[in-house]
Amino acid sequence: MLISLEHIRKYHNETCILQDVSFAMEERRKCALIGVNGTGKSTLLAILAGVESYDQGKITRKKECRIAYLAQDPQLDKNKTILAEVLQGDTKEYEAKAMLGKLGLYSYDEAISHLSGGQRKRVALAKVLMKENDLLLLVEPTNHLDADMIEWLEGYLIKSNQALFMVTHDRYFMERITDQIAELDQGALYFYQGNYVTYMEEKQRRLEESERKERKRQSLLKKELAWVRAGVQARGTKDKGRLERFEQLRQAEGFHSEDPIKVSTLSSRLGKKTIALDHISKAYGDRVLFRDFSYQIQRHERIGILGSNGCGKSTLLHVIHGDLSADSGTLTYGETVKLGYFAQSNEALDPDQRLIDVIREISDDIETKEGHLSAAQMLEQFLFDRHKQYQKVSTLSGGEKRRLYLLSVLMAAPNILLLDEPTNDLDITTLQILEDYLEDFPGAVIVVSHDRYFLDRICDSMWIFQPDASIQTTIGGYSQYRHEAASIAASAQSSDQRKIPKAQQTRRMIPSMSSKEKKEWESMETVIAELEEGIAACDAQMAQNMDDFKRIQELSEQRALLEAELERKTERWMELEEIHDRIERAKRK
Repeated sequence: MLISLEHIRKYHNETCILQDVSFAMEERRKCALIGVNGTGKSTLLAILAGVESYDQGKITRKKECRIAYLAQDPQLDKNKTILAEVLQGDTKEYEAKAMLGKLGLYSYDEAISHLSGGQRKRVALAKVLMKENDLLLLVEPTNHLDADMIEWLEGYLIKSNQALFMVTHDRYFMERITDQIAELDQGALYFYQGNYVTYMEEKQRRLEESERKERKRQSLLKKELAWVRAGVQARGTKDKGRLERFEQLRQAEGFHSEDPIKVSTLSSRLGKKTIALDHISKAYGDRVLFRDFSYQIQRHERIGILGSNGCGKSTLLHVIHGDLSADSGTLTYGETVKLGYFAQSNEALDPDQRLIDVIREISDDIETKEGHLSAAQMLEQFLFDRHKQYQKVSTLSGGEKRRLYLLSVLMAAPNILLLDEPTNDLDITTLQILEDYLEDFPGAVIVVSHDRYFLDRICDSMWIFQPDASIQTTIGGYSQYRHEAASIAASAQSSDQRKIPKAQQTRRMIPSMSSKEKKEWESMETVIAELEEGIAACDAQMAQNMDDFKRIQELSEQRALLEAELERKTERWMELEEIHDRIERAKRK
């Protein structure tokens, strides 16, 4: 047992968000925590990490239990560089650079203050993964990662011996990593053994059992109520117990059935002419993001956009929306086109405004297929009850703000939706609402997302950013694209194999290191450590000889040579490490 919680209670203002929560986190356990936004998931992880207090209960930690914590909005030292922020304790520089490279961060000397929110989250993730620890606490670790990074992180966490407790909405991620799901619902914590599919099956059984018990309670209550109303003459003491049982039944909190939530579809009429992209290109300086891209968007098309971080996916959405101009080419819009743009940030929301006023400003009489609905009714469909609707935006959790922002975009009744990472920070319930909404949406949808489950369920075509700045178009969702890409790669490899003598083919099937490479790889850590010590020694001598200009110059030149050698050795170590990883993967197959 690494850590245990006993009868933990936590209040947020007057609301009890954690009510009598008790559980223990075992070694090597991999558990995902899910629940509707605002229920207290991030708060529970912060309590486990020791960065937030609780009102009642007891927490016991195993002696010397090492915990690493990734917050939803991690706080980093803005005065440090990326590399300096990640380096800690006995961490080697080449190890830190290798980890940062896996997460797409290569500008090691860039200041934290210059980074975007997504880049800061990846720096914080690298910092957490570099720590020697027993328990990983991660809040939305896949946010701001592209598909390749998520697949790498999956493999890393699957192989890791560390215990894991994470908040995530990524259903494929959960399915492949977890052996337990915890659901936080109205302050209570429910545990399900197994991965996401098992959770769905077990939850359905739990709900059915709760419904059965509630029906029995209501039946007993009905009988007792009839007895009470009968007005029996001269009831004796033996009837007092029955009256008490009736009162207990009446006051007991009943089971609330989770009825499927259906959001009314809002949209404007879309004519035959939508949006035509004709040979559009965009670059920043010498960096070309995309070039010569042409496409005719169909009225009911669902397009997913894939590509590495920073390749230009969001920029393409901005160009389509009209916030940015293409450097060349033209965009033609149909007369009936009404765009709805859901950005990565929630800047459109006023923190001092009440939720009901945010929606009323757009409309308080919304016409839907199901009839006219008020702003309050639409908010309820997006899981904001009447009490919540009169709170300020600033009181909402990060996920609740995303949910409110999403509703504000949909309320304008667009007929073409541009969605930039819509799944970030949304809970699974809201994601299911959004997916159902988009399935019935009568217009076109273009979405940038790293959520593979979401792309598979929603998209019928994909735009894939290529390394040469072209954009490849394919039919089908994410999994179909990956399957076809793997088939093409295998076919190309097979074609190349046929050109190689059979004996050489057999040798090439399993990657290997020569004895010289193996010896080099095994000694590389020592070599790199010696170079780092040499640089540190130069720094120390320079500090001692500040008045000796000639000596300072000699030491500076010596330090520059050591740094260049360190860079060369680090790159070589990364090459050998990649070969070693491929060998290990081949052995497991």
